[in-house]
Amino acid sequence: MLDRLPAPAGSPAYALLMLAGLALGAFFWIRQSRHDSRVALIYLAAIGGAFAGAKIAYLLSEGWLHLEAEERWLHWLTGKSVTGALLGGWAAVEGAKKVLGYTRTTGDRYALVVPLGLILGRLGCLAHGCCQGVPCDLGPLSRTSPDGTATWPAVPVEILFNLIAFLMVLQLRRGRVLTGQHFHLYLVAYGLFRFGHEFLRDTPKPFGGVSGYQVLALVLAGAGLLAFRRRARSHFPAEISPNSSEDITGLSRRKDDCPAAVKTPE
Repeated sequence: MLDRLPAPAGSPAYALLMLAGLALGAFFWIRQSRHDSRVALIYLAAIGGAFAGAKIAYLLSEGWLHLEAEERWLHWLTGKSVTGALLGGWAAVEGAKKVLGYTRTTGDRYALVVPLGLILGRLGCLAHGCCQGVPCDLGPLSRTSPDGTATWPAVPVEILFNLIAFLMVLQLRRGRVLTGQHFHLYLVAYGLFRFGHEFLRDTPKPFGGVSGYQVLALVLAGAGLLAFRRRARSHFPAEISPNSSEDITGLSRRKDDCPAAVKTPE
């Protein structure tokens, strides 16, 4: 479940899609660890930070509302937050890089992987019936809640956002535009999107009509903006060296795809 308690617990489709998202991230990060073994440790830190952030964010946003509920332990054990996972994962990566003395950028690659991972997770939400929108009859565009109510298509809209984000980051990466800033841009974009979209999601909003997830979304956008400005003022090593045999998507190129080397007179 992402941000809400799922309808029936233990959906095999949800579990498989969640594992697929983790496997996708591992594929890209472990490939990069061939160049530097520290990258694998940074990936492990990202996973740990994401899980911790997801749980803490849920507990702060709505877990405390279930103190008297009979199923409070089920709520607390299954509740997670995408926004918290992004914050926790990003903070853990930055901390691990400082501890390990790793100075190259990793965010551009992460900005490609995260939207795809979230798409897989949200497909699990569709299969599981969780993360509903507010009651809203949009005809064939509406989603149907477990009790038969027509609702805002919250999950499909977030899938669409992440698909667009992936394509935009891919274009930035291909054009080598704002290199080193792609994940910061994603954090800002997702934070602002999530703040606005949360008004149409069926989540508790105990803070004057605002949910805890919206507060975290603004923190996420602010953190991304501050990191963007800090990076813009600094000089940093490239994520991939100019002589690397990997292309801008992180996948290997064939040698005959590379520009021919300029020969100097002998």
